[in-house]
Amino acid sequence: MREEVALSGIDAGIIVLYLAILVGVGLYFSRKRRIETASDLFLGGRSLKWYNVGLSIFSSNVSPVMLVGYGGMAYTTGMVAANFDWLAWWFLLLLAMVFVPHYFATKVSTMPEFLLRRYGQRSFTFLTYYSMISTLIVSVSFVLLTGGLVIAQLLDVPFWVAAVGATVLATSFTATGGLGAIARTGVLQSVVVTAAALMVGVIAVDRIGGIGEVISRSPREFWTIFRPSDDPVYPWHAVLLGYPVVGIWYWCTDQTIVQQTLAAKDIRHGQYGTMLMAALKALVPFIFLLPGIYCYILFPNLSNPDHAYLVMTANLLPVGLVGITLAALIAALIYDVAVGINAFSMVFSLNVYSKIIEPNASQRKLRTVGRLVIIGSSFVAMMMSILLSNVDKGLFDLSQAVGTYLAPPLTTVFLMGVIWKKATSRAANLTLYLGSPLCLGVGMMQLTDFPHKAFWPHFMLLTFLLTTFLMVFMAIISLLFPEERTGSPLPTLAETYASQPHYDRRGIWLGWACIGVVMGCLYFLFR
Repeated sequence: MREEVALSGIDAGIIVLYLAILVGVGLYFSRKRRIETASDLFLGGRSLKWYNVGLSIFSSNVSPVMLVGYGGMAYTTGMVAANFDWLAWWFLLLLAMVFVPHYFATKVSTMPEFLLRRYGQRSFTFLTYYSMISTLIVSVSFVLLTGGLVIAQLLDVPFWVAAVGATVLATSFTATGGLGAIARTGVLQSVVVTAAALMVGVIAVDRIGGIGEVISRSPREFWTIFRPSDDPVYPWHAVLLGYPVVGIWYWCTDQTIVQQTLAAKDIRHGQYGTMLMAALKALVPFIFLLPGIYCYILFPNLSNPDHAYLVMTANLLPVGLVGITLAALIAALIYDVAVGINAFSMVFSLNVYSKIIEPNASQRKLRTVGRLVIIGSSFVAMMMSILLSNVDKGLFDLSQAVGTYLAPPLTTVFLMGVIWKKATSRAANLTLYLGSPLCLGVGMMQLTDFPHKAFWPHFMLLTFLLTTFLMVFMAIISLLFPEERTGSPLPTLAETYASQPHYDRRGIWLGWACIGVVMGCLYFLFR
């Protein structure tokens, strides 16, 4: 058994060819549609069709960390991690049918702009700088760090070479073609990443002797997605209570995800694109988790479970297919970096430069500033990832804790702002400015086992408890200190739909119902 991937000349050629095609597709679409305004650069001129939206979100969700990490998770715990995909449809439904109508009706381009409309200037300022910092560090630098380390190991090159190469390729078509080029390369990226994972799975099943052999030769608990309440890794109650907090934050309020929905031609395309993403989520565990179980059967004594996907690639795939698989991994990293730096540049250009530095800047000026910020931010993220590559691996855990414990305050203010008209600006500001350090502080203490490990519940259960506390806190402050006006009036959900072009929504509700039935069947099958 080999844990290293040996690249042949053919494989190396396929990788170079694929990356050239990826950049070429991005540059082609950037020339096909001229980038004249900030909207063209950051939102693709709001011209994306539903399949571009859905596949673009899917591509940004399937990262090298997911491709490699899912294999390791399945190698040790089986299908339990499928919860993170099969529960997502509830929050994609919430995004499509509740949040997207509000975003389109208020004509916002960034998430801070939405808080400005709902709660006022202080909430806007908080989320502006939070979005920039979290996007640059968590969504770009740490993605580049973790993905770059995988690529460096695969290609046997220094980390800085992998980081520089990925950054240059991502910046090349992001600065020229903006989100329109990114989203359209996402179609190609989605197909290749999925095909590569399917190839690994099909060959592995054939080697094992069929699906029946897979089930009989793997532990019974691998096929159960609800673990006992005393399970140390994924207790069922912690998953069901904690995932909604992260789900609302990630799917409904994160700039990198929502921005791709806002780039749709209209609300209908945005909603159908989100529904496509939900449908794809039903397939993700079968494509990306099962190879980890196959690896457990074929190679049961791995020194590091995170190497499961790479071991399968090194030992099962013939020359040529290895190149395609590794090209998909590299391209996934490039795509994630491109989405992140585009989102960072959008928030800076529209929320900082145009409102603070030069309020009267023209659309063309904002386009130019945006391109410069894309280049500058990608360089900063690249340098941060190179510096972090020399630091202790505990930073990976820290990055996960930062994302997890920043979710409660944002989930609270966005959700209550949409569903409850009595939520006030004062309550939102206190929740953001006091709740964020509270959640981060609790997260750091749990991560460092202070005062001791047994003191803390599972991190997903703790996230739920923090969110519950913040929601009660925000409700009490809103009722004790009511305001006649909470920022600019936010229309009701009925008013948001009335303000959009009319279309028959029975089809989209039927689609969501079908997805719900499929997800219900999957949970029944793996109960």
